[in-house]
Amino acid sequence: MPDNRQVVFERPEDFVMEGVDQRAVQLENWARGWLAGQRPELVPVAHLLTVSGDASFRRYFRLPLESGSLIAVDAPPEKENSRPFVAIARALRAHGVHVPEVLAADFELGFMLLEDFGDALLRPALTDATVDQLYGRAMEALVHLLGCDDVPGYTLPPYDRQRLNDEMGLLRDWFVVRYLGLDLTAEQEAVLANALAMIADAVLEQPQAFVHRDYHSRNLMLLDNGDIGVIDFQDAVTGPVTYDLVSLLRDAYVVWPQADVERWVRDFARMLRREHRLNGTSDAMFQRWFDWMGAQRHLKVVGIFARLSIRDGKHGYLQDIPVVFNYLLAETRPYPEFHALFELLRSVILPAYLVKKPDAAETLGHWVTT
Repeated sequence: MPDNRQVVFERPEDFVMEGVDQRAVQLENWARGWLAGQRPELVPVAHLLTVSGDASFRRYFRLPLESGSLIAVDAPPEKENSRPFVAIARALRAHGVHVPEVLAADFELGFMLLEDFGDALLRPALTDATVDQLYGRAMEALVHLLGCDDVPGYTLPPYDRQRLNDEMGLLRDWFVVRYLGLDLTAEQEAVLANALAMIADAVLEQPQAFVHRDYHSRNLMLLDNGDIGVIDFQDAVTGPVTYDLVSLLRDAYVVWPQADVERWVRDFARMLRREHRLNGTSDAMFQRWFDWMGAQRHLKVVGIFARLSIRDGKHGYLQDIPVVFNYLLAETRPYPEFHALFELLRSVILPAYLVKKPDAAETLGHWVTT
């Protein structure tokens, strides 16, 4: 949920007047009807407030109550399958992860009513003074999340080779070809294909666990009691143990010094060893896993941000590409196996990107002369 826009509608029909489709009216009527029949002690006192949309087709609304509030979710069934969200939410709560309670769900309509975690995202709370403590809590929560080995009523899809390759291919298809307009040579295509195969091999060798897939500062909430609340987990899979740690520590929305990131990686490895989930793996190997997983994720994310702009008209994500591309270069440079990929990224793709977006040189310009 990347923004916290709030709009008050005085009457349900105002949704249509304000350009919001009729589903918002249906959502409010459904929520009020369910509460009246099942939880009459929870009394709505106003109409829905728009909280946010996200990179999917879901929309989130706040329903004020006499005491507190709830979140009403519009997830159109032809676009979004809400069953995984409900099954995963229940499983994670059973494993001690703080996720919103699902009060009600109508899968045919695509409506849900959830516990409201408020508006306190982790991102604004992160400062030099707070980051060690808050990331410590987020990593402890992640250990609990990784322990969710079974989701009753739902089988987590595997993060298999096909999925890994499809995701990494987004960089070529959407960023290089469609956004930058580059035509790679046969030799450059081979460099990219060989690197992607190496990354997939290395990633699949890692221990496999529950993977949130977007465990970053805009999907983590700071709850009133100081706990970390986790949202946006419906796309979870079974995959590499380092994936969510990469999402957290190499976040597209906040950047930390490399020395701090490496220290947190070691801290998390110790947490996993404490839970007997990382026996026999050295800190150096775990760091390598982390970096190679980061390369996979950031190849994907650069492509996704370009696709969101080109296909979906969500151009705001383009501003986050420089940070992610910088991560990608930093992750590939130290490893001899990635020399050809690093040179392709730095010497071919980066210059074309800086021509198209010159202000990205503030983040990426140092690579041109390195």
